[in-house]
Amino acid sequence: MAGIYIHIPFCKQACHYCNFHFSTSLKYRADVVTAIVEEIALRHNYLKDKKISSVYFGGGTPSLLTIEELQSIFEQLQRYFQIAPDAEITLEANPDDLSLATLAAFKATPINRLSIGIQSFTEEDLRFMNRAHSAQEAQVCVELARQAGFDKLSIDLIYGTPTLTDAQWESNLATIFAQRVPHISCYCLTVEPNTALAHFVKTGKAAPVDEEKSTRHFEILLRAMEAHGYVQYEISNFALPGHYAKHNANYWLNVPYLGLGPSAHSFDGNSRQWNIANNAKYLKAISKPEENQLFEREVLQAVDRYNEYILTSLRTIWGCQLATIQEIDLKFGAYFLDKIKNYLDQALVLEEAATYRLSTSGKLLADRIAMELFWEEA
Repeated sequence: MAGIYIHIPFCKQACHYCNFHFSTSLKYRADVVTAIVEEIALRHNYLKDKKISSVYFGGGTPSLLTIEELQSIFEQLQRYFQIAPDAEITLEANPDDLSLATLAAFKATPINRLSIGIQSFTEEDLRFMNRAHSAQEAQVCVELARQAGFDKLSIDLIYGTPTLTDAQWESNLATIFAQRVPHISCYCLTVEPNTALAHFVKTGKAAPVDEEKSTRHFEILLRAMEAHGYVQYEISNFALPGHYAKHNANYWLNVPYLGLGPSAHSFDGNSRQWNIANNAKYLKAISKPEENQLFEREVLQAVDRYNEYILTSLRTIWGCQLATIQEIDLKFGAYFLDKIKNYLDQALVLEEAATYRLSTSGKLLADRIAMELFWEEA
């Protein structure tokens, strides 16, 4: 099995925290869609006839596409790939794009799952992040999606913002629980380089991220999710039983995937590659592939495979398996066992049948623990 990711690099406006590739000008939208359709033909052999278990439209804001543009991409995918009958086909969407008429049109396509970028239900928080939707639109979009027939739903929330109190964070979670959304992704606010937020923090227009508040919000999150029956199957992802995201899980379980569109990444099991993150250059590379470079490629060495496995597996409910590490190279197995002792002693990592998982306290230090387990060449 394999997955396909399609990057739609357009947004109505720039969220202050976002460092993904996108443009707020829709001038080249139709051209980029046409180029993505062409890229499908150019790269259809990348996955070597593997059956497709998930298709994910990310961005950017894929819900800005017209139904005709979406259909043109689907028709080309179906022409070149064997898509499983039960494939998960997700469209990222913003609440302000989701009228009942638009949702009904989406439902008439192969899309069977929506990932809605709500981020917060409080007006002050949305304005701080420079989101395009209102708190009212955030409140009603889930019900509208259900009216249109979408039962497979995922909601994104952000915590740790200067404008979000502990009580408001608890209220945001309570709103989602009341709507019984089956999948929830919760991300801590981070200040990424070259974003408006980074500039605001540097110039004193915004406060730096409060680490103590972020930790409190994460602890509130874990308690609330457990109390309402959600499984934390990855550090930032929670689902009711049976509702894990296939596409997200593919990334953490090293399943191959093809990335289409500007800046999209691909992985075939042995190498990674990433498309050029510039719309004009992407269009030129697709129109004249013999003259222009579409992507850069990195062949993964054994040490890369080990480090990537540590980074991804340790964040998940499936954990990090010693046998998998030893398959890469026995020296990594010995190294891992030596390094992990400290975290076992501190109960930050738990071990069962040679599978290692982060404890609740360890999840607060996930990135640091992973980095200290990395192998660094002398």
